[in-house]
Amino acid sequence: MTPGLKVALGLTAVMLLAFGIEVTYIHYDRNRPDQTAAQPNYGPTDPDDLVFLKRKHPESVADLKDLNSETVWVQAGGQMEYFAAERHRADYAKPAGVLPGGQPLKIVDAFQQAEPKGVSTRVPAGTGQVLLAFTMPKSADAAKLYAAPVGYRDASGYNFFTDDIFFYDDPHKLWDWSPQIWQAIDTHQVIAGMNQRQVSLSLGAIAKQSSGQYGDGEMVYANAGHPVAVTFAKGKVTASRSAAGY
Repeated sequence: MTPGLKVALGLTAVMLLAFGIEVTYIHYDRNRPDQTAAQPNYGPTDPDDLVFLKRKHPESVADLKDLNSETVWVQAGGQMEYFAAERHRADYAKPAGVLPGGQPLKIVDAFQQAEPKGVSTRVPAGTGQVLLAFTMPKSADAAKLYAAPVGYRDASGYNFFTDDIFFYDDPHKLWDWSPQIWQAIDTHQVIAGMNQRQVSLSLGAIAKQSSGQYGDGEMVYANAGHPVAVTFAKGKVTASRSAAGY
C-alpha cells in the first residue's frame, strides 16, 4: 500500500468517525426528555410598575393646545415653578410656588414667552419658553389663572417635558391604593407603610439620601421648602420627621 493511499484511507476513517459521532448526538438530542431552559428569577413583580402611563409626545405649541379644557395631574411634584398669569402671559415677578404632586390642573391655553433675566426655572430659557396656562379646581381660588413652563425652543426646535411633568389620567384611578394612602398623598403627608412611589407623589423629589440604599435607610424630601426625612426598610416607610435645616 502506497503512502498516499494510507493517508487517504486515514482521512476517510476520521471523517466517518466524526460523522458517526454527530449522528449519534443528533439522535440523542431529539429523543431525550424535553428540558425547558431555566428562566432567571427576578422576584415578584410590583403591580404598581405595570400601570400604563399615557404619553403624548408633543412636537409643537399646537400639539399642546390639544390639552385645552382638559385636566392633567402633576406627576413631578415639588419640581415645577408656576406663576400668576393672564391668558397669554405669565407674571414671572409673581411666583406662586412649585406644583404639588397629584394636583389636578384644568388647562386653559399654551403660549410662548421669553424668560426674563434674573428668573431661573427648571426649564431652560432657550430662545423662548413654552408655558401652559391653567386653573387649580381644588384650590381655594379655583378661578385664578396660573402658568408654568413646560418646554422651550432653541436652534434645534421645540423641546417639551409634559410627558414627565403630568399624568394624563387621574392617578387615583391608575393605582389601587387604600383610602388612607390617598388621603396622605392628597394632603402631602407621610404615613407608615407607604412605598417610595407614594412618598414621591406626596412630597416630591428626593433632595438628599442620607444613608443606606434606595429602598432602605433615610431619604430627605424637599417638600416645597419644608424638608422631611423619611426612613425606609424594604421599600416601606417606618418613620418620618422634620428635616428643617438639612
